[in-house]
Amino acid sequence: MKARKVKGLEPLAPLAGNAARIVEVRVAELQSFAPAALGGEPGAQHDMRIAAKRLRYVLEATGFCFGRPAATARRRAKDLQDLLGEIHDCDVMLPRLARHRRELRLADAEAVRSRAGHDPDLDPKLAARAPHRTVYRGLDVLEVYLRARRSLLFDRFTELWAETEDRGVWRLLIRAADREIARAAEARRAAERAERARHALEAAERQRVAAAAAAERAAAELAEAESEVK
Repeated sequence: MKARKVKGLEPLAPLAGNAARIVEVRVAELQSFAPAALGGEPGAQHDMRIAAKRLRYVLEATGFCFGRPAATARRRAKDLQDLLGEIHDCDVMLPRLARHRRELRLADAEAVRSRAGHDPDLDPKLAARAPHRTVYRGLDVLEVYLRARRSLLFDRFTELWAETEDRGVWRLLIRAADREIARAAEARRAAERAERARHALEAAERQRVAAAAAAERAAAELAEAESEVK
C-alpha cells in the first residue's frame, strides 16, 4: 500500500510542526481503513496493519514533540499492528494449507489409480490405503484451528479498536499535533514580522545616512558660499 503524501512540509521549519503534519496524515490514513477492516475485509485489514506500522514509526521518532498522547498512540498502534499481523498470518496460511492438501490428494489419486493397474474398475480398498490418508486429518484439524484462531483474533481487534475510539487516543494525538502546527504558524508569522521590521530598520538607517550626507554637503556648500562673500 502506497503511503499518503504529506503536504505543507517546510524544510526550514521546526521539527514539531512538520512532524505534526505527518502524524495527522498517518492517523487519517489509519482511520480510513477502519470501516472495511471492521467489516471483515482481509485486504483492508492488511492495509490497516501497514498504516499502523507507519504511524508507530513516526511516533517512535517524533513522539517527544507531543507528550503523553503520542506515547499512548504509539503503544496502541503497535498493538493494532501486532494483532492485525497475526490475522494476516492466518490469511496467508489458509490458502497455502488448501493448496498443500489439494496437491496431496491429487498425488494420492494418481497413486491409487496406478495401483489399480488394468482392472476395469477401482477397488475402494485401494483409496483407503492412499499414501497420505493420515495426513488429511492433521491438515483438517490445522485448518479448523486457524479459522477459529482468526475469528478470535478478529474479535480482539474489534474490541481493541472500540476501546481506542472510546478513549479518544487518536483525537488526543490530533489535538496535540494541531497545537504544534499552530505554534509553528505563529513562529513563522513572528519571524516574518521580525524580518519586515529588520528591513524597515535597514531602510531607515539608509535614509538616515543619506540625510546625514546631504546635510554635510549642504553645510560644506554654505561654508564655501560664506567664504566667497567675505
